[in-house]
Amino acid sequence: MNAASPCATPAIRTRPVAHLTARDTWLNDPNGLVYVDGVYHAFYQNNPLGSVWGNMSWGHSTSTNLVDWTAHETAIIFAEDEQIYSGSVVVDAANTAGFAGAGQTALVAIYTSVRAGVGGRGERQAQALAYSVDGGMRWTKYAHNPVLDVGSDAFRDPKVFWHGDADGGRWVMVAVEATDRRVVIYTSADLIHWEFASDFGPAHAADGVWECPDLFPLSVDGSRDVKWVLLVSLNPGGIAGGSGTQYFIGDFDGRRFVPDRLSASADLSAFDWLDYGPDYYAAVSFSNVPGDRRLTLGWMNNWEYAEVTPTSPWRSALTLVRALSLSGTPGDYVLRQRPVLPPRVDGLTVARLQASTARAAHSVVEVGDGDAAALTFTFDGAAQRIRVTRTEAHGGGFHASFAREYDAPLPSGRDGLVDVLVIIDATSVEVFVDDGAVTLTQQVFPEAALTHVRVGGDARVYGEGPGFHDTAPLRGARHAGVNP
Repeated sequence: MNAASPCATPAIRTRPVAHLTARDTWLNDPNGLVYVDGVYHAFYQNNPLGSVWGNMSWGHSTSTNLVDWTAHETAIIFAEDEQIYSGSVVVDAANTAGFAGAGQTALVAIYTSVRAGVGGRGERQAQALAYSVDGGMRWTKYAHNPVLDVGSDAFRDPKVFWHGDADGGRWVMVAVEATDRRVVIYTSADLIHWEFASDFGPAHAADGVWECPDLFPLSVDGSRDVKWVLLVSLNPGGIAGGSGTQYFIGDFDGRRFVPDRLSASADLSAFDWLDYGPDYYAAVSFSNVPGDRRLTLGWMNNWEYAEVTPTSPWRSALTLVRALSLSGTPGDYVLRQRPVLPPRVDGLTVARLQASTARAAHSVVEVGDGDAAALTFTFDGAAQRIRVTRTEAHGGGFHASFAREYDAPLPSGRDGLVDVLVIIDATSVEVFVDDGAVTLTQQVFPEAALTHVRVGGDARVYGEGPGFHDTAPLRGARHAGVNP
């Protein structure tokens, strides 16, 4: 193995520098991602009273570069008779809901309101509104909530967007009937009155519950050819065990989503996964981003062990923001994800590698503390798979299912070689293969700081020059990502 130089500061650090975390409480699904007047707003599921799930409210942080986040007061807080589950935020520029006064623009949050069921039995999940006329800092619940109640105990996670032109369009809501594994689609002219349009599912990975859908267009190779991408998270039943996020590519006419392909296979590897690691869930995209860029955030954890991960006083982080693009031809589209980072980020370790995809090739990449590997990535040319081992020895003893093995497809790359970008931020390791055609996101909780990336076999490390050589990977912020 060829070892990278150790980081300058070997002390153990669990809080990442480039990933959004709550100050001292619990965090899970990203909610209400929106760009307003030069500022990115990230709301998220939050327990303002503790470091485990409960008292669900919307936490709130903002950033101008998607790396440095400023925490604000709880945006929409739970009440004795209401939990605030996941949802989205839109800029109601035309004031369709009527919440804005003269000279104002309203931000409208569409969230799942969870209350006790009739007679105190079970619970009732319905969609409700809150609005802000000061740029997202203070929120008022709509007086006539809920705006959409179908009598379900598993109707949640509304993602809302505008479809069509400014004059002839409508609001579209994609939500889930979670236990039925169905995405349900509604439309509205004013965000208040909704009518059912269609549903989709169950399809492909259909174990557990479906959650946190998103639906958005992407141009193919930057052309006028547009396809729609439907994201669906599920738990359990993910490709690496526990939580996971799958996607479908197809067409959407404003009322109905039709996928390009549906597989009858029972093999999870036959489906399309947004990420092949164990710690990527509930990914959704920002609304109102200039230039129609599609930027996503996911929750970097897994419901199998999320409430016992060894961090304190905070628990859980969101992933790096990723820019999505679509390339290829019908039947062979490639969804790529690239990390969005400014030119320099102190505190990150970034390694740019190259692995062989030849049938006889065997490339190994290890991430560890200099003495032992916490993660081992094996690029198996014969099997055309990337195999990953996360060891229990490095902090995995807090939960029986944390140590695990999982795999991902090995892209063909170019000329028998594939590029690999590894980004380490304290306890998070995000890997982007073949310019983000395959991604793997995982947490590790080492006994010592993650200070080394080693390569072996047919793997090589990029140097700062135009060639490749077996020296230390680049540290600090030099990276192959996308600028904010």
